[in-house]
Order: sequence, then C-alpha cells, then structure tokens
Amino acid sequence: MAKPGDVIENPVTGERIVFRKTARDTNGELLQFELLLKPHGFVPAEHIHSRQEERVEVTSGLVRYRLGGEEEDLSAGQAAVLPPAIPHTLWNDTDDEAHLLMEVRPALSVETALETLFGLARDGKTNNKGMPNPLHGALLAREYDLFLAGPPIPLQRAGMTVLAPLARLLGYRARYPQYSGD
Repeated sequence: MAKPGDVIENPVTGERIVFRKTARDTNGELLQFELLLKPHGFVPAEHIHSRQEERVEVTSGLVRYRLGGEEEDLSAGQAAVLPPAIPHTLWNDTDDEAHLLMEVRPALSVETALETLFGLARDGKTNNKGMPNPLHGALLAREYDLFLAGPPIPLQRAGMTVLAPLARLLGYRARYPQYSGD
C-alpha cells in the first residue's frame, strides 16, 4: 500500500511516480502523485476508467495526450481533465523529462494497480509497451476496472469473464505483496 513520498519506477515506459496523497489519506476521494516522464516515455496503452476522472497538470516540460481520439499538447502551467469513460493516453515526444501532477478521483485502487504494473515491468513480466500478457491483463483489468480503448467494453468484459478465472488457475494474481504489500 503506497504512502506519501513512496517512489515507483517503470523501466519499460520511462515513468516514475512519487505518491503525494493516497486513497488512505483522503478517505478514498483522491489519489495524487507526481509523474515524471522520461524523454520519449509513455503511459502503456490508451485506456478507459469507467468511474474515475483524471486531472493532468504539467509542471515542467511538454507532453502530448489523446482524449476521445483528439490529440493536443500540454506544456508547463497547462492542465487537462480526462473524464470517466473516455479513452485517453499521454506520452512525452521530447528529449527532455516532463513533470506532471496527476489526480485521480475517486482513488479506488489505482495506486495498487500502478504498483502492480510497475512491479511486473521491473521483473520483466511485460512486453516492450509495458503490457502484461493477455491472460494476466484480463485479470488485472477485471480487478482494477480498467479497459483498453478498444474493442468495445461489453466485449472486453465478456473476455475478462472467461480469461480472468483461467489466469488465476495458471497462477497469475491481481495483487502481489512484493509490489504493494496488500
């Protein structure tokens, strides 16, 4: 379980997170963290949070983001709100590190999802885009209520219903104590 000041890194995507406020600190209302994105770093996949809003504020550098199919740049001092149920992603196309302040409302279990995905990447259990294999991905997506930008969410849910139990049978887990302590 993350605490303010904890730092996690994803060597595959070039992301480094410094937790500022966690679900425990805010009664589940907010997860706030600094995201330091290395040059040419990226968030693993265009994705959808069905029940959460993200706010992205660039404190230094420049990032590009896609929201609902539209791309824009954000530079220092600019912010964007990424509403629930809209596909989104972001990346750093520059040769300089970008620093962002991220807020997720409500927090739900995003910090554990981040700890798990970053831990899998550190242990070499993701592909070169930072994604676990499809079986493990289905289990994680089901656990953390995360969806890819496509195929349609009802089809993804159906796939999760079939693949997540199979993933568990094969020994995959949605949470690992060595990554998040829970």
